[in-house]
Amino acid sequence: MNIAAPAPPHSAVVRLGLLAQPTRFLFFTGKGGVGKTSLSTAAAIALADAGRQVLLVSTDAASNLDEMLGVPLSNRPVAVPGVPGLHMLNIDPDTAAEAYRQRVLAQLEATATSDERATVREQLSGACTTEIAAFDEFAALLASEGSDIGHVFDHVVFDTAPTGHTLRLLSLPKAWTGFLAGNDRGASCLGPHSGLKMQEARFNAALAALSDPALTTVVLVTRPDPRPMQEAARTALELRALGLANQRLAINGVFHASRPGQDAVADAIEALGRQAMDQMPDALAQLPRDEVPLRAFDTVGLAALRGLLSGGDVPLGAPAAVAGVSLQAEPLSVMADALAAKGHGLIMVMGKGGVGKTTIAAALAVGLVQRGHSVHLTTTDPAAHVQSQLGGSLQGLKVGRIDPHAETQAYIDKIMATRGKALDDAGRALLLEDLQSPCTEEVAVFHAFSRVVNEARSAFVVLDTAPTGHSLLLMDATGAYHRQMTQQYEGSANSKHIITPLMRLQDADMTHVVIVTLPEVTPVSQAAALQDDLRRAHIEPWAWVINKSVAATGTSDPLLQARLVGEQRQAARIANGLAQRTYVLPWLAQPPVGVEALGRLVAVPPAVTGDLLSH
Repeated sequence: MNIAAPAPPHSAVVRLGLLAQPTRFLFFTGKGGVGKTSLSTAAAIALADAGRQVLLVSTDAASNLDEMLGVPLSNRPVAVPGVPGLHMLNIDPDTAAEAYRQRVLAQLEATATSDERATVREQLSGACTTEIAAFDEFAALLASEGSDIGHVFDHVVFDTAPTGHTLRLLSLPKAWTGFLAGNDRGASCLGPHSGLKMQEARFNAALAALSDPALTTVVLVTRPDPRPMQEAARTALELRALGLANQRLAINGVFHASRPGQDAVADAIEALGRQAMDQMPDALAQLPRDEVPLRAFDTVGLAALRGLLSGGDVPLGAPAAVAGVSLQAEPLSVMADALAAKGHGLIMVMGKGGVGKTTIAAALAVGLVQRGHSVHLTTTDPAAHVQSQLGGSLQGLKVGRIDPHAETQAYIDKIMATRGKALDDAGRALLLEDLQSPCTEEVAVFHAFSRVVNEARSAFVVLDTAPTGHSLLLMDATGAYHRQMTQQYEGSANSKHIITPLMRLQDADMTHVVIVTLPEVTPVSQAAALQDDLRRAHIEPWAWVINKSVAATGTSDPLLQARLVGEQRQAARIANGLAQRTYVLPWLAQPPVGVEALGRLVAVPPAVTGDLLSH
């Protein structure tokens, strides 16, 4: 059903259709930055306020639920003060991995030696085990195992990681049930098969719950913008193929000009949003849908989260415009000049989903080519938007992606040609069977990433990374490999000659990490948290980019001006020492898609001043 009701004013109460008859499991998914966390949390609060017992679960390794609700993240349900009936849980990958290791070790025979136990623990130390262990916790929720889950909560609301990572998570029940069904021997990255079998019933129950429309609803969250809508449409089709057919659409941040006809900027923003909704892909247009207006406030704290759906004035105590704040930020053209002077190196563009990493990465790659360099632009993001962002080719620019499926097949072929070469037919069959496990993908992607890092020794490589949580898992794999190699060669003559991918990332002359953020509280907080994580790995970010700044638009619309107050507040945070170097890209009338448009962002002088618009 395509609901084409008149758009509500931005102060209106939003009665989400998805909350009229909610299923037990509600998944909120979509492209990074569309507002999944805000909407899932607001929906969970609304259900709890209606007297239900609700568990709000984050599956994002970079979750900011703690900041939004003021409750520390925990891998056990924690009550949310001020919302009777609501509990919150974060599936922390590291905690889940250790708990999983303990469960597998407990399955070993009592006669197992200490060496055998140490071998199993080593098998379970990789990054793929971390991912699957987090999935195991997720599967337990769907299987309704444990008294905390099965007998207390009426609804479990999932705030998921950005689309690419979530698609992998939701595909794992089917992948693992298929793997286990035909595998009755050997071991995988999850350890001995005797340990694996204990999960089979849980995986089957998870798959059944996901596929049952009476139990599970997937809420595809998007913005009134063509790109996130296209990604939501692809997600809808892929989830349907996985058996998750009970879907709804939620369009967040729908803007309505406060004074139509009196502010050209506001009128243009509303027109662009309405055009995107009128032309949405068929896979979305046929879904039942809710529209949530753009609000004047950041959705942090209970008052704001309740206000997101209730409308009206929210007593947030926000001050008037922050006086005297001047963000010392330069245009992207200056950034491209500074990077071009390096001659070669790896430029890693990182940040929360939806902040514009792909745009910044593609613009920098074009800018380096403009300045006479050959560039390899690639991505680790499963959503892989680099090619569509460029919209064409440019001499001197090579475009690629780390394709998980292609890399996995290449990795399997390599292992079979080396380790499998000396095996008999039975041994080769067993090795191939183990390589079919879903976690082989994580190992293959890491090896591809390592090749890209090495390539930057003599050329420019611009890497558009996956959203923060997924990138941190890749960084974990890089750190694990570094520790493994240094331990293996410790004390040997070769120890001084080992250079791991992590060591290259730590080399400030070779690697330049660019953190992209929006001038809003959550993206800036997550950018700061990402920076802290990188520093713990002894990787120092080189610069920040503030994308989609509304300050230069000159709008007089009251709602946009109210949002400008929040932008100024975040400008003050960044100016007070978060970034060593800061660059800025204004909000633009048209998305900078195509080589020509991207080139204008980094040209000297920048040719964007005529296109400024809060979009």
